Amino acid sequence: MATPAPTAIAVKILLATLLLVIVASFFASGFHRYFTIDYFVAQQSAINDYYAVHPGRTAAAFILIYIFVAGLSLPGGLVLTLVAGNIFGLWWGTVLVSCASTVAATLAFLASRYFFRNVVQQHFGDRLRFINEEMDKDGVFYLFSLRLLPISPFLVINLVMGLTSMSTTNYILVSQVGMLIGAIVCVNAGTQIANIEALGDIVSPGLLASLTLLAIFPFIAKRIVRALKIRIEKVRRA
Repeated sequence: MATPAPTAIAVKILLATLLLVIVASFFASGFHRYFTIDYFVAQQSAINDYYAVHPGRTAAAFILIYIFVAGLSLPGGLVLTLVAGNIFGLWWGTVLVSCASTVAATLAFLASRYFFRNVVQQHFGDRLRFINEEMDKDGVFYLFSLRLLPISPFLVINLVMGLTSMSTTNYILVSQVGMLIGAIVCVNAGTQIANIEALGDIVSPGLLASLTLLAIFPFIAKRIVRALKIRIEKVRRA
């Protein structure tokens, strides 16, 4: 195996240091306090007013912030997804969240593959072996099931998948489709939560329906994955 060039090693160390500084600064500066429902509710009118005047800038800023938070697995991803429903509505909110989350996942995937391969291998070697075995059995469907059932940390999936043989194109497409349903459910919940102005609104039919859907989504997704696996097995045996 060829020894990495000193320049390549220096670049990797610099990138790793930069990421650590960014994450540390995120918490040390108190920036994480801005990614809460309480803060958003307090600023809701100002944000909506700005969006009414500058819709393009608001959408661009949201995408960049979402990529930053999701790409580094910082706390606030779910809050941002709910906020998307409030600001942009169900359909545009879903489009923005879906695109931003896929970009974030892809950046982490590529960083793992080309810059942090050894580090990821050392920390997630056992999980990587298991995932490779599952990939051999189910192919891209295994990634689809991970995206549909978010039982593993978002960042871990992205990093470990970067060390598999999956192509970047397949990774992007499967991630986009797999995360889409969850995005719709969460963004829809955000559109309803935004309507809480009084205590009585908590029991509104729309909000209760959205929260119920959000709660049962993992169980529905599990049934979908199980049904798809059964169908794949039948096709293989045919």
